[in-house]
Amino acid sequence: MYYDESNFNLMLEQSLVQARYEQKPRPPKIPVARLKRDLPIHVFLISLAALTLLSLALLDADWHKLIQRFPRLGQVFLDMARFSAERFSLTLLTFTETVAVAALALIYSLALGLALGALAAENISPWKPLSPIIKSFLAFIRAVPTPVWVLLVLASMGFGMASGIMGLSFHATAFFGMVFAQLFEEVPGEAIEAVRATGANRAQVFFGAVLPSSLSGIIAWTALRFETNYQEAAILGMVGAGGIGYTIMAAMNSYKLGRAGLAVLIVFVFALGIELLSTAIKQRVKI
Repeated sequence: MYYDESNFNLMLEQSLVQARYEQKPRPPKIPVARLKRDLPIHVFLISLAALTLLSLALLDADWHKLIQRFPRLGQVFLDMARFSAERFSLTLLTFTETVAVAALALIYSLALGLALGALAAENISPWKPLSPIIKSFLAFIRAVPTPVWVLLVLASMGFGMASGIMGLSFHATAFFGMVFAQLFEEVPGEAIEAVRATGANRAQVFFGAVLPSSLSGIIAWTALRFETNYQEAAILGMVGAGGIGYTIMAAMNSYKLGRAGLAVLIVFVFALGIELLSTAIKQRVKI
């Protein structure tokens, strides 16, 4: 009988590899569905469905009439697309008021947000218990929607741009305060200690180390917030805070849809410009 040593060695090596593979423990199976683990998800979905049904029941809408009038929506859009330059100077004036409200609210809230953010940041706060107190206060202000703040100011100060600026500044200040506090807390402690080692006081530490390190984030968040301020200012005019929102509402109430459509177009074009500018700034500073 002929004995081939090379074939025998090859067969032996294959047998060892196969035995090693068979002895290798298989990876444990990953459970795809588990009731105990997925219980919060199920509870959330069931609660969402229940709230949706409850909201539809409380709405008490006439769905038959709504379905019948739905085709008229296209006709309204067509009428608005027939732009009318009637009282165009007034439309431009109210548009500039909207931009002014958004810009002034941004400036005031930015200054207050920097101060509150510096006090709320744990690494530079002059008193440690002050940080959670300010953060809780800012969270309360942010929890109240902007229109509610505007209506509260309108009730005390009356109608006008001043009420719109003040009401819009409440929510924007809370936004800036929370965001800036997080930015300041992300500044490396080594940079702060290095400035303190030179004998700098708190103000010098803030302006010399904390603020320059957070400048890119501040610029990006400011650009983003101006976009939000403009959107809210355009809507708040409908509740008496001045601006182009009042022009749109008045034109719609008098069925001058062409004039309302031109005002909406101006709002859209400016908002698109802000969006493009904000995107370019965020990409540049890499927020």
